[in-house]
Amino acid sequence: MFQSFGSSSDIQYYEIVCKNHKREFLHKFAEFEESVVINMYYPEELIEEIRQKNDIVDVISGYVALQKKGSNYMCCCPFHGEKTPSFSVSRSRQIFKCFGCGEGGSVLTFVMKYENCTYIEAIKILAERAGVELPQAEYSEETKKRENRRKMLLEVNKEAAKFYYYQLRTPRGAKAKEYLDNRRLTDETLKNFGLGYAPVKGEELITYLKGKGFTDEIIRDSGLAKVSEKRGMVTQFWNRVMYPIQDINGRVIGFGGRIMGSDDGGPKYINSPETDIFDKSRNLYGMNYARKSRAGNIILCEGYMDVISMHQAGFTQAVASLGTAFTPGQANVIKKYTKDVLLAYDSDGAGIKAALKAIKILSAAGMSARIINMSPYKDPDEFMKNLGREAFQERIDNAENSFMFEIRMLEREYNLEDPEGKTNFHNQIARRLCDFTEDIERENYIEAVADKYNIGFDRLRKLVVNMAASTGGYGEVTLHQPEIKTGINSRNRSNPEENAKKAQRLLLTWLTDYPELYQKIKKYISPEDFVVELYSKVAKRMFEDIEKGQFNPAQIINTFEDGNDQREASLLFTTKLDDLESEQEKEKAFHDILVSVKRNSYEYYSARSGVDIMALNKMIEDKKALEELNRTHISLN
Repeated sequence: MFQSFGSSSDIQYYEIVCKNHKREFLHKFAEFEESVVINMYYPEELIEEIRQKNDIVDVISGYVALQKKGSNYMCCCPFHGEKTPSFSVSRSRQIFKCFGCGEGGSVLTFVMKYENCTYIEAIKILAERAGVELPQAEYSEETKKRENRRKMLLEVNKEAAKFYYYQLRTPRGAKAKEYLDNRRLTDETLKNFGLGYAPVKGEELITYLKGKGFTDEIIRDSGLAKVSEKRGMVTQFWNRVMYPIQDINGRVIGFGGRIMGSDDGGPKYINSPETDIFDKSRNLYGMNYARKSRAGNIILCEGYMDVISMHQAGFTQAVASLGTAFTPGQANVIKKYTKDVLLAYDSDGAGIKAALKAIKILSAAGMSARIINMSPYKDPDEFMKNLGREAFQERIDNAENSFMFEIRMLEREYNLEDPEGKTNFHNQIARRLCDFTEDIERENYIEAVADKYNIGFDRLRKLVVNMAASTGGYGEVTLHQPEIKTGINSRNRSNPEENAKKAQRLLLTWLTDYPELYQKIKKYISPEDFVVELYSKVAKRMFEDIEKGQFNPAQIINTFEDGNDQREASLLFTTKLDDLESEQEKEKAFHDILVSVKRNSYEYYSARSGVDIMALNKMIEDKKALEELNRTHISLN
């Protein structure tokens, strides 16, 4: 993303520019929005005005080709690969839904997902499209001072990146350029990642930056230099290939510097110290590109060169941690964009150890991990140079389940030729299998492990049961709930909690299709009956809007800023109902769903009635409502 700029006298320097014009627009309005702790509040009325002026069909048509099918519009989903269209857009409801991958929401949700941007950024994109002027944030003096300081730190890093970028393309950067050429990097890749060179006389950078008007304090606080008692201010980097580190918006926040050969002195890599704009634990190298990838997953690597090589090969979803071990903060960054992570760590002992730690962090963050086999090469960079893109894609397609990888690594610690070692290994497997609280998931893994290690399913299952009994069980045991006779397919008999949630989703979808039914059931149902917090919020707003005669699903979805919340809220308006032929079947299905929601509410508050007087009162109300519902016929006409 680097190109020449300015007059002929400035031709030696390079400006960092953003390829994406939408991103330039966003920076024009809020260049430092994400780096300043400010909650920019837009009134709901303004957000609704923006939504109404951005018809969802018109907006999505600007990104993908829609075809009218009945009352809706269809296309292949832009968020996952498919050949048969399952992505539906409703003009009447102003929402979209993919029945393949589950994505759904309002026009705001779509822009957030497609542009990989924040809620506020999506509002700004749509406001610009509709010609709606947004109010500007008001900053305190302290905030202005802090913002100006951060602005200067970003500017000094940008100028340093321009300086390093130019030095690589001068005779003094010949050795560094030769090193990068030997790594088989194209000129386009060098430009895309802004790679540069820090000259032997590192102080030249300080002279250049001072000439641009930056103070010693800003240069030092940016991490580009440090103060020495003997030599005064000295640069952090010299005689190294330079890797600018960018945040998710493409702004340079730090650097990595690498020696070019074994004969060069000093550590292999030096990274910028942490500063006010550079937090290693919450940034990932390459994330500014990976967030725009349509791959549906993120490939997590260990090094800068791994990321660069993979991007050059077309795997633009690759990222790497910044000279430190993978952190929960970095996991949370990834989670904003995907829950599917592939680990492409080094195949040596240190890489395996790092992968095992990363698996635990990803699991704790609610993400699944798979491991890419690099054998016979050490890392993705070596693999790509020797076997190429197609072979790597095969490794992705056959990536190993993280649990099976952990068991395979555990196997190395035991001598399976020795009966005692084999017994201990099997006991450890059983102990690990006890971590799964869901019956079906645990049974599936027991079957997979038993098959792989020739243990025998029944023998391993018995070992797991005994281990659970001796260690306190698998986790909380959920109470059995009666089967919901709704006429709806895809019931999950093994998961009562999911059945209860589905019944709540189905009821809200029924009311979306037939809002007039609310008047017939409002004496039996309340927002508190939806015991999932998000569902309760949606129900409360939905019931209020139906009473006012202004119910609109998209408007409710837009009250949630988080993309995951928007997607979950959209499910409440789009849960698939089977085509029931007779009026009698429909009435029974609706009645059974209503009873199921009420029964689940009764059981939920019953469990809390011993310590909560409000829960006790709600339980009593629910019991009366259930008794009356069982005697009541509700007509759909």
